[in-house]
Amino acid sequence: MRAITQRTLGGPEVLTVVDMPEPRPVPGEVLVRVKAIGLNPLEARLRAGEFPLIGPPPFVLGWDVSGVVEEAPQTWRFRPGDEVFGMPLFPRAANAYAEVVAAPALHLARKPAALSHVEAAALPVVGLTAWQGLVDLGGIGEGDRVLVHGGGGGVGHVAVQIAKALGAYVIATAGASKRTFVEGLGADEVIDYTAVDFAGAVRGVDLVLDTIGGDTVERSLEVLRPGGHLVTAVAEEDTALVARYEAAGMRFSGIAVDPDPVALRGLVGLVEEGRLRVHVQETFPFERVAAAHRLLDRGHLQGKIVLTV
Repeated sequence: MRAITQRTLGGPEVLTVVDMPEPRPVPGEVLVRVKAIGLNPLEARLRAGEFPLIGPPPFVLGWDVSGVVEEAPQTWRFRPGDEVFGMPLFPRAANAYAEVVAAPALHLARKPAALSHVEAAALPVVGLTAWQGLVDLGGIGEGDRVLVHGGGGGVGHVAVQIAKALGAYVIATAGASKRTFVEGLGADEVIDYTAVDFAGAVRGVDLVLDTIGGDTVERSLEVLRPGGHLVTAVAEEDTALVARYEAAGMRFSGIAVDPDPVALRGLVGLVEEGRLRVHVQETFPFERVAAAHRLLDRGHLQGKIVLTV
């Protein structure tokens, strides 16, 4: 099979397509012929060596996959020919930048007919992050006021839709170029963070979902109601911030996404009900992974980037 690997840390140019042996599934795993691979900002950081989550190179990046089951030894969950998608093994290496992936059956779900493989590959990491932050940690429900930072990005655009599906009043921050997009996702209010200070424009929020980090997390303290809750996907280890929130009588939680078959089925349910869609900004063929990572490095994405295999 072909896979994308790197032997040194660095820019997108270090990513190379090579021939490698196909993985072999162990009991409980399935072998998936990959049709599409979702890219995430984390992978650009790992490629550049910003932190050693999966050890030193050489390694194969990637977690978001959609494809077709080829082998399913010793598992009743899938049969050859089933179309599946998921985020296997995170934070362990899943070696998903490849034509074939071996993945635990429990970490996959059947691809909804309403999603193409490209769309399905774009959903797991951002969808599970949003679900776990809003539902599992946040416990949001009907009538809650929710502020989503980065409402036009990968996690954010899915979070807006999940929160709306659960009956929340949703406020989102986004740049002016993404206003129409985020409004189309169902946001009740969209704040242009380049023109308006959200901390002065919003009050009485039950839950803030942060995908930005930096001083956005600190200033979000001002918008929460007493006892409100901030969930961040990017600043979960900031002990000083945790102390500030707790001293003010607020809750502070960090979310580090993990494989979750229950949440994955929840996402499938919303897709099948027509209440969740995933936006793909651009697709690249497998061989042009370096170009895809250059776009990933630029940031300010609208939705996701996907490699087609």
